[in-house]
Amino acid sequence: MKIAIISDIHSNLYALMEVLADIDNEKVSQIICLGDLVGYGCHPNEVIALIKQRDILCLKGNYDASVVDNAYSYIRNTDLNSFSLPWTYEELRASNRFYLSSLPETMTLEFEGKKIKFVHGSPLKINEYLTEDNENIDEIMANLEEDALVCAHTHIPYIKQFGSKLLVNDGSVGKPKNGQPDATYALLEIEKDQPIKAKIKNVPYEFTKIMKDMTMKRFPNRLISSYESGIE
Repeated sequence: MKIAIISDIHSNLYALMEVLADIDNEKVSQIICLGDLVGYGCHPNEVIALIKQRDILCLKGNYDASVVDNAYSYIRNTDLNSFSLPWTYEELRASNRFYLSSLPETMTLEFEGKKIKFVHGSPLKINEYLTEDNENIDEIMANLEEDALVCAHTHIPYIKQFGSKLLVNDGSVGKPKNGQPDATYALLEIEKDQPIKAKIKNVPYEFTKIMKDMTMKRFPNRLISSYESGIE
Protein backbone atom coordinates (compact mmCIF):
# COMPACT_ATOMS: atom_id res chain seq x y z
CA MET A 1 0.00 0.00 0.00
CA LYS A 2 1.01 3.62 -0.55
CA ILE A 3 0.74 6.48 1.93
CA ALA A 4 1.24 10.10 0.88
CA ILE A 5 2.64 12.58 3.40
CA ILE A 6 2.15 16.32 2.92
CA SER A 7 2.91 19.29 5.17
CA ASP A 8 3.81 22.97 5.41
CA ILE A 9 1.20 24.10 2.90
CA HIS A 10 1.29 27.58 4.41
CA SER A 11 -1.85 28.95 2.77
CA ASN A 12 -0.64 28.13 -0.76
CA LEU A 13 -3.75 26.81 -2.47
CA TYR A 14 -2.19 26.47 -5.92
CA ALA A 15 0.64 24.23 -4.70
CA LEU A 16 -1.78 22.10 -2.67
CA MET A 17 -4.06 21.53 -5.66
CA GLU A 18 -1.17 20.37 -7.86
CA VAL A 19 0.20 18.07 -5.15
CA LEU A 20 -3.21 16.48 -4.54
CA ALA A 21 -3.60 15.92 -8.30
CA ASP A 22 -0.20 14.20 -8.36
CA ILE A 23 -1.13 12.11 -5.34
CA ASP A 24 -4.38 11.05 -7.01
CA ASN A 25 -2.33 9.73 -9.94
CA GLU A 26 -0.27 7.67 -7.48
CA LYS A 27 -3.44 5.91 -6.28
CA VAL A 28 -2.51 6.06 -2.60
CA SER A 29 -4.49 4.41 0.19
CA GLN A 30 -4.30 7.42 2.50
CA ILE A 31 -3.05 11.01 2.71
CA ILE A 32 -1.66 12.35 5.97
CA CYS A 33 -0.85 16.01 6.59
CA LEU A 34 1.76 16.94 9.18
CA GLY A 35 0.50 20.46 9.76
CA ASP A 36 1.28 24.10 9.09
CA LEU A 37 -1.72 24.61 6.88
CA VAL A 38 -1.56 28.37 7.37
CA GLY A 39 0.89 31.26 7.59
CA TYR A 40 2.93 33.14 4.96
CA GLY A 41 0.58 32.66 2.00
CA CYS A 42 -2.75 34.33 1.28
CA HIS A 43 -5.29 31.48 1.06
CA PRO A 44 -5.65 30.09 4.61
CA ASN A 45 -9.41 29.50 4.51
CA GLU A 46 -9.30 27.93 1.06
CA VAL A 47 -6.50 25.55 2.05
CA ILE A 48 -8.34 24.40 5.17
CA ALA A 49 -11.55 23.97 3.18
CA LEU A 50 -9.79 21.68 0.69
CA ILE A 51 -8.15 19.64 3.46
CA LYS A 52 -11.57 19.21 5.07
CA GLN A 53 -13.24 18.43 1.75
CA ARG A 54 -10.73 15.66 1.07
CA ASP A 55 -11.10 14.40 4.67
CA ILE A 56 -7.31 14.37 5.11
CA LEU A 57 -6.01 13.23 8.48
CA CYS A 58 -4.04 16.15 9.82
CA LEU A 59 -1.68 17.21 12.62
CA LYS A 60 -1.27 20.68 14.08
CA GLY A 61 1.88 22.54 13.05
CA ASN A 62 3.74 25.18 15.02
CA TYR A 63 2.43 27.99 12.80
CA ASP A 64 -1.11 26.66 13.14
CA ALA A 65 -0.73 26.70 16.94
CA SER A 66 0.66 30.24 16.93
CA VAL A 67 -2.19 31.51 14.74
CA VAL A 68 -4.71 29.95 17.12
CA ASP A 69 -2.95 31.77 20.00
CA ASN A 70 -2.43 34.95 17.93
CA ALA A 71 1.01 35.07 19.54
CA TYR A 72 4.60 34.06 18.87
CA SER A 73 4.02 30.87 20.85
CA TYR A 74 5.88 28.54 18.51
CA ILE A 75 7.25 30.80 15.75
CA ARG A 76 10.07 33.33 15.64
CA ASN A 77 9.35 37.03 16.05
CA THR A 78 10.68 38.16 12.66
CA ASP A 79 9.77 40.99 10.27
CA LEU A 80 7.89 38.57 8.01
CA ASN A 81 6.05 36.89 10.87
CA SER A 82 5.12 40.30 12.29
CA PHE A 83 3.13 40.74 9.07
CA SER A 84 2.04 37.14 8.45
CA LEU A 85 0.81 36.20 11.93
CA PRO A 86 -1.72 39.02 12.48
CA TRP A 87 -2.79 38.97 8.83
CA THR A 88 -3.55 35.24 8.99
CA TYR A 89 -5.30 35.53 12.35
CA GLU A 90 -7.60 38.26 11.05
CA GLU A 91 -8.22 36.49 7.72
CA LEU A 92 -9.02 33.10 9.24
CA ARG A 93 -12.66 32.28 9.89
CA ALA A 94 -13.51 31.42 13.49
CA SER A 95 -14.58 27.91 12.47
CA ASN A 96 -11.19 27.33 10.89
CA ARG A 97 -9.36 28.59 13.98
CA PHE A 98 -11.38 26.06 15.96
CA TYR A 99 -10.46 23.35 13.45
CA LEU A 100 -6.74 24.13 13.83
CA SER A 101 -7.01 24.18 17.62
CA SER A 102 -8.63 20.73 17.63
CA LEU A 103 -5.85 19.00 15.65
CA PRO A 104 -3.51 16.59 17.49
CA GLU A 105 0.23 17.29 17.70
CA THR A 106 1.39 13.70 17.11
CA MET A 107 -0.06 10.36 16.10
CA THR A 108 1.06 6.77 15.61
CA LEU A 109 -0.60 4.60 12.99
CA GLU A 110 -0.06 1.01 11.92
CA PHE A 111 -0.04 -0.17 8.31
CA GLU A 112 0.66 -3.77 7.25
CA GLY A 113 2.18 -4.50 10.65
CA LYS A 114 4.48 -1.44 10.56
CA LYS A 115 4.09 1.30 13.17
CA ILE A 116 4.80 4.84 12.03
CA LYS A 117 5.02 7.91 14.25
CA PHE A 118 3.97 11.21 12.66
CA VAL A 119 5.04 14.58 14.06
CA HIS A 120 5.36 18.14 12.80
CA GLY A 121 8.70 19.12 14.32
CA SER A 122 10.10 16.26 16.37
CA PRO A 123 8.81 13.84 19.02
CA LEU A 124 10.23 16.28 21.58
CA LYS A 125 8.80 19.63 20.39
CA ILE A 126 6.33 20.82 17.77
CA ASN A 127 8.80 23.48 16.59
CA GLU A 128 12.10 21.58 16.72
CA TYR A 129 13.93 21.55 13.39
CA LEU A 130 14.79 17.88 12.90
CA THR A 131 17.40 18.45 10.21
CA GLU A 132 19.80 15.72 9.13
CA ASP A 133 22.53 17.23 11.33
CA ASN A 134 20.34 17.86 14.41
CA GLU A 135 22.37 17.03 17.52
CA ASN A 136 19.43 15.10 19.02
CA ILE A 137 18.70 12.98 15.96
CA ASP A 138 20.60 9.82 16.97
CA GLU A 139 19.05 9.81 20.44
CA ILE A 140 15.58 10.47 19.06
CA MET A 141 15.84 7.55 16.64
CA ALA A 142 17.39 5.26 19.27
CA ASN A 143 14.42 5.95 21.55
CA LEU A 144 11.85 5.57 18.79
CA GLU A 145 9.56 2.63 19.53
CA GLU A 146 7.96 2.67 16.09
CA ASP A 147 9.41 1.36 12.82
CA ALA A 148 9.55 4.83 11.24
CA LEU A 149 9.37 8.51 12.12
CA VAL A 150 7.91 10.98 9.61
CA CYS A 151 8.40 14.69 10.28
CA ALA A 152 8.13 18.09 8.61
CA HIS A 153 8.76 21.72 9.71
CA THR A 154 12.22 22.21 8.14
CA HIS A 155 10.78 22.57 4.58
CA ILE A 156 13.82 20.58 3.42
CA PRO A 157 13.08 16.94 2.46
CA TYR A 158 15.32 13.96 3.19
CA ILE A 159 15.24 10.23 3.84
CA LYS A 160 17.64 8.62 6.31
CA GLN A 161 18.04 5.11 7.68
CA PHE A 162 19.01 4.41 11.31
CA GLY A 163 19.59 0.66 11.44
CA SER A 164 16.16 -0.90 10.96
CA LYS A 165 14.37 2.41 11.59
CA LEU A 166 13.47 4.95 8.92
CA LEU A 167 13.35 8.73 9.22
CA VAL A 168 11.57 10.77 6.54
CA ASN A 169 11.11 14.52 6.24
CA ASP A 170 8.58 15.32 3.53
CA GLY A 171 9.72 18.89 2.84
CA SER A 172 7.03 21.47 2.08
CA VAL A 173 4.06 21.72 -0.24
CA GLY A 174 3.64 25.47 -0.13
CA LYS A 175 6.92 27.12 0.80
CA PRO A 176 10.06 25.10 0.04
CA LYS A 177 13.41 26.19 1.44
CA ASN A 178 15.68 23.97 -0.65
CA GLY A 179 16.50 26.53 -3.32
CA GLN A 180 13.78 25.68 -5.85
CA PRO A 181 10.10 26.59 -6.17
CA ASP A 182 8.60 23.11 -6.63
CA ALA A 183 6.32 21.61 -4.01
CA THR A 184 7.53 18.41 -2.34
CA TYR A 185 5.82 15.54 -0.55
CA ALA A 186 6.72 12.00 0.53
CA LEU A 187 5.43 8.64 -0.62
CA LEU A 188 5.72 5.56 1.60
CA GLU A 189 5.30 2.07 0.18
CA ILE A 190 4.47 -0.45 2.89
CA GLU A 191 4.25 -4.21 2.45
CA LYS A 192 3.92 -6.83 5.14
CA ASP A 193 7.26 -8.30 6.27
CA GLN A 194 9.18 -5.89 4.01
CA PRO A 195 11.19 -2.76 4.86
CA ILE A 196 9.29 0.50 4.36
CA LYS A 197 10.23 2.21 1.11
CA ALA A 198 10.17 6.00 0.87
CA LYS A 199 10.70 8.57 -1.84
CA ILE A 200 10.38 12.32 -2.17
CA LYS A 201 8.38 13.73 -5.07
CA ASN A 202 8.86 17.19 -6.57
CA VAL A 203 5.75 18.74 -8.06
CA PRO A 204 6.02 21.88 -10.24
CA TYR A 205 3.16 24.36 -10.01
CA GLU A 206 2.48 27.88 -11.28
CA PHE A 207 4.03 29.76 -8.36
CA THR A 208 3.50 33.04 -10.20
CA LYS A 209 -0.21 32.75 -9.36
CA ILE A 210 0.30 33.00 -5.62
CA MET A 211 2.92 35.70 -6.12
CA LYS A 212 0.35 37.73 -8.09
CA ASP A 213 -2.33 37.23 -5.43
CA MET A 214 0.05 38.25 -2.66
CA THR A 215 1.12 41.33 -4.60
CA MET A 216 -2.51 42.38 -4.97
CA LYS A 217 -2.97 41.99 -1.22
CA ARG A 218 0.17 44.06 -0.54
CA PHE A 219 2.23 41.35 1.08
CA PRO A 220 5.93 42.15 1.73
CA ASN A 221 8.07 41.87 -1.42
CA ARG A 222 10.67 39.68 0.33
CA LEU A 223 7.98 37.17 1.23
CA ILE A 224 6.56 37.18 -2.29
CA SER A 225 9.94 36.61 -3.96
CA SER A 226 10.68 33.62 -1.70
CA TYR A 227 8.09 31.58 -3.61
CA GLU A 228 10.24 31.76 -6.73
CA SER A 229 13.65 31.41 -5.09
CA GLY A 230 12.80 28.61 -2.67
CA ILE A 231 14.84 30.43 -0.04
CA GLU A 232 13.47 31.68 3.26
